[in-house]
Amino acid sequence: MKTNNMYNKESRLARFPYALGIKSVILCAFILMGIQTPVQAQDSIQYSKPSWYFGVAAGGNINFYRGSTQKMDATLTVPTTFHDGTGVGLFVAPLIEYRPSDSRWGVMLQAGYDNRSGKFTQVSTPCNCPADLITDLSYITVEPSLRFAPFKSNFYLYGGPRFAFNMTKGYSYQLGINPAFPDQAPTAAVEGDFSDISNNLISMQIGAGLDIPLSSQYHKTQWVLSPFVSFQPYYGQDPRTIETWNITTLRVGAALKLGSGHEISTKPEALPEMIVKEPVVKFVVNSPKNIVTERRVRETFPIRNYVFFDLGSSKIPSRYVLLKKTEVKEFKEEQLEVFTPKELTGRSDRQMTAYYNVLNILGDRMQKNPSTTIILTGSSMQGKDDGLAMAESVKFYLVDVFGIAGARIKTEGTIKPKIASEQPGGTQELDLLRQGDRRVTIWSNSPALLMEFQSGPDAPLKPVEINSVQVAPIDSYVTFNVENANKAFKSWSLELTDEKGIVQKFGPYTQESVSIPGKTILGTRPEANFKVKMIGITNSDKIVIKEATTHIVLWKAAEDEQGMRFSVLYEFNNSKAIDQYKNYLAQVVVPKIPKGGTVIIHGHSDVIGGEDYNQRLSLARANDVKKIMQDALAKSGRTDVKFETIGFGEEDMPFGNKYPEERFNNRTVIIDIIPQK
Repeated sequence: MKTNNMYNKESRLARFPYALGIKSVILCAFILMGIQTPVQAQDSIQYSKPSWYFGVAAGGNINFYRGSTQKMDATLTVPTTFHDGTGVGLFVAPLIEYRPSDSRWGVMLQAGYDNRSGKFTQVSTPCNCPADLITDLSYITVEPSLRFAPFKSNFYLYGGPRFAFNMTKGYSYQLGINPAFPDQAPTAAVEGDFSDISNNLISMQIGAGLDIPLSSQYHKTQWVLSPFVSFQPYYGQDPRTIETWNITTLRVGAALKLGSGHEISTKPEALPEMIVKEPVVKFVVNSPKNIVTERRVRETFPIRNYVFFDLGSSKIPSRYVLLKKTEVKEFKEEQLEVFTPKELTGRSDRQMTAYYNVLNILGDRMQKNPSTTIILTGSSMQGKDDGLAMAESVKFYLVDVFGIAGARIKTEGTIKPKIASEQPGGTQELDLLRQGDRRVTIWSNSPALLMEFQSGPDAPLKPVEINSVQVAPIDSYVTFNVENANKAFKSWSLELTDEKGIVQKFGPYTQESVSIPGKTILGTRPEANFKVKMIGITNSDKIVIKEATTHIVLWKAAEDEQGMRFSVLYEFNNSKAIDQYKNYLAQVVVPKIPKGGTVIIHGHSDVIGGEDYNQRLSLARANDVKKIMQDALAKSGRTDVKFETIGFGEEDMPFGNKYPEERFNNRTVIIDIIPQK
């Protein structure tokens, strides 16, 4: 044990938390500088994702002291027991990680320096003097972990044991001056090593991280930056064999990792040796002429008869447009743009504007049709009373704002809706499915409120029609068709080279058809010629290359073409239109197709489920609508209509994924009817 004067109170030990913060900033700066170089270079060789990664992890340990300590060592027991405290310590460790690119599972190993320093909360001694205790605990830590990526993103979870071997165990005890005697001589700080320190500890940790690739697939050496956070509870972290002092730690930091992929494509001079003749695929590029037109679209938006509620609340969510009494007389369905929620951006604006005005549309129609009645059924996993409270919120709005007589609205509560998203035995993505089941269903037998040919508890409300000017339409996109790709290739990608030799790369893809907006390829150029190379990778890692040329013209609005757009909504995991939609398509939509017109049908899905499955599901939905419409045309003897079907899956969802309203509307088929040019 040794002593120092009062001016040593701000020793290295006392300043440690602040020094750590500075060190962490400097460390992060060096990491960011180090990652710049590998991001620069590119060549035409493609590499697989590495299975092995090596690197370093660094961060800060936010240490929380709990319990009590009073005996410092064999020669010093302080007069007052210290309880609780906090501190920040440095963590830095080399790491090794193994995770096969085709698996969600992997293992990690970190071994390095782990500081658990901190300062106890100041106490008052019997002499009414303040007392401070600062610790300097550090360990060599060995942390093997099991790694799991639960989603299709780079987010991962990890957990495992922690083996810690004590390095330093110092303390600094400072007895202050009694405030009543300010002239009293200060007591020297006492520094030493704790006695009865556990040399070896076994504890545990759980954490989460996100892999951010810093290199493309055209680099053999691939760099990854992984911010992470981990929690290490106090179990097994008692630093001493006596007293009750324990430590809980929250670690925040980042890891810089690199790995080496293996080559999956060849250099240009070696390509002929790897090109294979089988399997046979057909590669076609369709670049429309993009005749200058302004397509005015009469859009018909379906309105689902659901109002979704946030978990734990029976209040109508703020994303729905709720009017004041004074605004009711100004409300018009055909001018819904005036009542647009502030959160909306992009192409989905118009349809979601219609959806989030569902209560205003319903109130307006009930005002105009005084004989109509409705039933509001609230469904909640929290019980029927909670569901009833949700239904009563909707009723109160209609009665209070629109002046609808309460006798025209019946309310009831249930646990599950009639058509529930969560099915018995389901185990995956239940949180998203249950969000969709927490809703109020509006149902009625009044035709004035309902979609044509539909009735019953789950019949959608009558659609809303809005005139609008369409942005670059789907038929203006450049389409790349690789017939038989889903059987021939594991994946395929595109390389487009313009007259100046500038190369753009797209992919990889797994579906047979891909549509890319002309603006994505051209930028601000009005038109350009391109050499197109399709590079397919077979199941045996062989390379198939197909080439074509195309002239792409940027789509530009001018004048006067009139189109129509309709939508068909599907239930979760379903690719067959309900019977009422068959009548709607055959008797409402088909008669509006002009002679010689084109019908473009694009199917979509929500994000729930596998990506490949959703792509097939969306195409099946598009083909289902096409068959219904073709059958109706055949019955009337028409053969003049051209059809185009595309399945986008979850790749190009019309709406977001934040709310259940958006996921329900993503289960859709959009039908564009284009007149003959």
